Amino acid sequence: MCGIFGVVSSDLKDFPLEEITNTLFHRGPDNYGIYRDDNVALGHRRLSIIDLESGRQPIFNEDRSMCIIFNGEVYNFVHLRDELLSKGHQFSTRSDTETIVHAYEEWGGNCVDHLRGMFAFAIWDSKNKRLFLARDRLGIKPLFYAEHKGRFYFASEMKAILAEQTFPRELNELALSCYFLLSYIPAPLSIYTGIRKLLPGHTLTWKNGEIRLNKYWDLYFAPDRSKNEKYFIQGSMDLLQESVRMRLMSEVPLGAFLSGGIDSSAVVGLMSKVSTKPVNTFCMGFGGDIGGYLDERKYAQMVAERYSTYHREFEVLPKPEGLVEKIVKAFDEPFADDSTIPSYFVCKIARENVTVALSGLGGDEAFGGYERYLGFSLRSIYNQIPLFIREKIIRNLIEKLPERMDGHYTVNHMKRFVRSGSLNADLCYLGHVSIFNTNVKESFFSDPDKFKKNLVSSKDLVLDHFNSSNVLDAKDSLNRAFYCDIKTYLPDDILAVTDRMSMYHSLEVRVPFLDHKLLEFCATIPPEMKMKSFRKKYLLKKAVEHLLPKEVISHRKQGFVGPMAQWLKKDLKTYALETLSEKNLKKHDLLNSKAIKRILNEHFSGREIHDTLIWSILIFQKWYDLYYEKE
Repeated sequence: MCGIFGVVSSDLKDFPLEEITNTLFHRGPDNYGIYRDDNVALGHRRLSIIDLESGRQPIFNEDRSMCIIFNGEVYNFVHLRDELLSKGHQFSTRSDTETIVHAYEEWGGNCVDHLRGMFAFAIWDSKNKRLFLARDRLGIKPLFYAEHKGRFYFASEMKAILAEQTFPRELNELALSCYFLLSYIPAPLSIYTGIRKLLPGHTLTWKNGEIRLNKYWDLYFAPDRSKNEKYFIQGSMDLLQESVRMRLMSEVPLGAFLSGGIDSSAVVGLMSKVSTKPVNTFCMGFGGDIGGYLDERKYAQMVAERYSTYHREFEVLPKPEGLVEKIVKAFDEPFADDSTIPSYFVCKIARENVTVALSGLGGDEAFGGYERYLGFSLRSIYNQIPLFIREKIIRNLIEKLPERMDGHYTVNHMKRFVRSGSLNADLCYLGHVSIFNTNVKESFFSDPDKFKKNLVSSKDLVLDHFNSSNVLDAKDSLNRAFYCDIKTYLPDDILAVTDRMSMYHSLEVRVPFLDHKLLEFCATIPPEMKMKSFRKKYLLKKAVEHLLPKEVISHRKQGFVGPMAQWLKKDLKTYALETLSEKNLKKHDLLNSKAIKRILNEHFSGREIHDTLIWSILIFQKWYDLYYEKE
């Protein structure tokens, strides 16, 4: 895993390439490489995983007319290398990186179709003065780009682009609206108007100042109901086993995250079956006042004991001082998924022992594991009740319920369901993923009229995916939810968490559930097999029941998040009140301080759970202090 940066311009005299590239030191502390000519400057920071001796980048083709800087892993590179050798290409290293530059020589932009893995890379073609950028199909690895004063920039993280002192930091108000709708900023937007994210499954070609974007891959949901359950169990397990096996290639120590959930436990089980040594596993727990939070450490311990892993645990405490600033600086923009906290620590403890870790991330999207999917399944039954009873009786009763005092989300989920259950499928989905509720959004911004249009555009950005023709059955709302998550929440939230927190600690994380061949197969599984009799992940649970203890398969899903709702009421209450004081909010005057005070009071009193929204405001405030207030 690495960090890449580059700039193309007619004038690069005295450009501080080394200094800017080193802003990405954490992504690649093992090695450093640069390339310059009259029109381009490329910088690379390397975390050495494969071909430790000769894999330094940039890497060139035979006549040195093309060079590449690369972030990621190509798991099928040995097969691809053999194919390219048979076509006459000559190799000077054993690295997967060199395979890509020769693949580009052979197939041009179509080289990405031959790659199986996670990647973000840039190839400079000096003969044609052309730059080619590519990002992997699911968006596992990030890639940002920008134009300013005749220069084209790209980087693994925005901090490298922002290190160019003349680059403007203009706030993107549409992105800000998206952030307060979702708690993250979806691609291609960033918080800065001048910086964009290359979409997953896309390439970008720059030549003569012109940019051409191309989508080379997408996922299509076409359930095959001619096949039975046994067929899909066998097919998905074969592909998952293959995916795990491919991701064990490494010349450095390797381990796995083990949360106690089905996905990470299945990965550890499959790793253990093919590994010659006990697997290193790492788990998080939580301290402080956690209320009704379900700690999954005991389930992780069951799996660790079953497979005799080298198991290590860490307990996260609600101590934000210094940690919030580190998280904000890792993203360079507001990002408020509170799973960043356990992710930060699990990556830290893993890196103290290994350089590569496998994760169970992606199993929920592939096999239907989120609570909102259950809500979708219940929606069809709920809507058989007359509308008057749903809206005037049931909803009014549920809205009056106080939240559970232990911080658990049972009542909150009921409120979300009745608020959106009667709406069209797309708006129902939005109701499940939005951190706003109808009692908040109208008064949230200081100038609500200014942001009203942006909020509509934010919703459209998400719902365009939900209503995509990639789900071939127009009435298949559950597959639409799967697809929308794969295009938004997956790359822009949980994969972003994994990349930034792991790279902060110079750790490579691999995600077997997000092998594109496995996902393509899962897109043919009928949704009623993924979720059967209101049982989430029904098919996956059947597929892995021989691998895992019954308690791990049957226990309630917790998710890789902390007890934030309870922490904000107790351990973090003073921190929240100080950070979100009227004085601090006045620094930017974007948010209505009275509305923020009401949100805090509702949460503290137990009237409504607002933990995600409050954490989003806290992170935004810290980001503003670090990136604007100190300018």
